[in-house]
Amino acid sequence: MKQEKFAFLANNPFYTKRFAFYVGKRCSTSTVKDVARELHLDRKTVNALEKQYMREKLRRAGNPRPKAIGIDEISIRKGHTYRIVVSDLERRRPIWFGGTDRSEESLKLFYEWLGPGKTKRIRLAVMDMWKPFENATREHAPQAAILYDKFHVLRHLNEAMDKIRKSEYYRLTGDDRKFIKGQKYTLLSHRENLSTDGRKALKTLLAANKRLNTAYVLKEQFGQLWGYQSEAWARKFFDNWKASLKWQRLKPYEKFAEMIERHWHGIATFCKSENKVSLGFVEGLNNKIRVIQRRSYGLRDEEYLRLKVLTCMLPDF
Repeated sequence: MKQEKFAFLANNPFYTKRFAFYVGKRCSTSTVKDVARELHLDRKTVNALEKQYMREKLRRAGNPRPKAIGIDEISIRKGHTYRIVVSDLERRRPIWFGGTDRSEESLKLFYEWLGPGKTKRIRLAVMDMWKPFENATREHAPQAAILYDKFHVLRHLNEAMDKIRKSEYYRLTGDDRKFIKGQKYTLLSHRENLSTDGRKALKTLLAANKRLNTAYVLKEQFGQLWGYQSEAWARKFFDNWKASLKWQRLKPYEKFAEMIERHWHGIATFCKSENKVSLGFVEGLNNKIRVIQRRSYGLRDEEYLRLKVLTCMLPDF
């Protein structure tokens, strides 16, 4: 018996493509559970219709031909289970989700998927200071400049700042501790991002503890590194910043400076005008992925998560 196919039907023949795309569009702003309740559908049906919508979004977006890529990993469940996300930084969209961990072999799968022709077009690769990512990129795209993500670098600086805060808390006793207790995020935040109460608490804390005041000032100054247009001037700034650590007894900062020294080649890359890309995009994408994961909590369909990540920056139709 021959079965006739109709172009207007969805993959699920009980629904039209138009309805499937409507369901998929609704799911971009609501959870599968809420859409299923609203449209009186089974959750599995909504999930399948949304997948068809997302695949259509990817088809319409076309095949990627990136020149600047961002490489990052996300944790998909507890127990150090990672997947790699690669983004096109110029078109501001994720283009690949895969691998089995954050190893060199997993990232090689991306370059194999992209193909040697398109891989040769890559001129810049932004990543954190994770050696396997750099090794895989240098092997498959040796022409690409390596740039370490500013936000990952500053995360290490914030961790060093917090270690100093903890050491000061344990060094002090009695009433001297009250200025430090509960002020972790006050110290790690930029002053302009604090509320009025937060700024008052910060001012009181820095006035009460000279060592934390010095550490805070140095932390805020370090962000100026990415404002230089010349590698020579950026290097001079860093050397002066490192020299200012002398006699300050800030061991976590000294270790941070040593790490920057080891990875200087991937930080100074940003000074070149052709490498000025939006470093905030990858961080913003990570925040968006976390929202997707919260909405999909309990769902173990990895293909669904892959499609959600790859289409999260694409426009609806």
